[in-house]
Amino acid sequence: MKTKLAAKKKTPAKKKASTGGNGNSHIQREDVPWAITIPDHESRTDSPAYVVARKVMNNVVKGMKDFFLGANGPYQDHHGGGLWVKDHDGWLLIKNLAGMEWSQQFCADPEKVDKLRQFAQRIYKAFPDSLPAFKDLGFPDAENVLTQKIDSPELVARWVDSIFNASVPLAQSRHTGVVKPTSKGGTPKLEGGVHHYPTPITDIQLFKRDDFQLWVLDEQKKPAAVVPIGKRHSGNSELRIAYATPGTKLHRQLADAQSKHQFLKVGGKHPMAKQAFAAQNEADAKKKSS
Repeated sequence: MKTKLAAKKKTPAKKKASTGGNGNSHIQREDVPWAITIPDHESRTDSPAYVVARKVMNNVVKGMKDFFLGANGPYQDHHGGGLWVKDHDGWLLIKNLAGMEWSQQFCADPEKVDKLRQFAQRIYKAFPDSLPAFKDLGFPDAENVLTQKIDSPELVARWVDSIFNASVPLAQSRHTGVVKPTSKGGTPKLEGGVHHYPTPITDIQLFKRDDFQLWVLDEQKKPAAVVPIGKRHSGNSELRIAYATPGTKLHRQLADAQSKHQFLKVGGKHPMAKQAFAAQNEADAKKKSS
């Protein structure tokens, strides 16, 4: 027996994000909520290598001025594959080809991890002052860790927690921070951590203009990250959606656009654009009036 579907009441149209191409899109919704249980990794205590790495890392940063990743501590020790090297001007932080989190060692191939060691070894040959400086800072085993071939799970574990991997100093907000809405202007706080958001997005936090609001709120009041499409003062106030909170309408629109090799954008009158450019527009208005 056929049945008729009940007619739905029409609601006022909202401003929608548009794809950067000609393809149409639709939104699928699930009315039944779902949840999954994700097991935590095994409980752990700080390894001797990690204790040394954190100590050495903090001692290095203390002697630096205007550290690009954040001038103010305290710092958390991110397993980001950082390689601290020293030349005649002081310490430099270089990134290895890949960083390894502690829990990732259990799927790691020792032969592939050894390629990271070999890459690091080549870097340190170009900076001969580095290993002696590590010894002065309390890491006498630096040369052994750097030169010994990694061919066992035990040596993978040592590498993971060593100063050659667990070595990127990040403030808590840039390490494990979550973007949360604030009462001021309805926009989220500035910082989001690399453990919660894609690195291409969290890197923008380090070099964007101070008066551009990277993190905005979508129509569901969830954090999204946006970047301008046009140059500053170009008259183009459209925005490209760089990140959307999973599970939101905006995220589904973004995923749909990406599946078609398109980008998702919003116009200059969109509420997200008003948030993003609010401080910039205010500053420009002051310049004109002065």
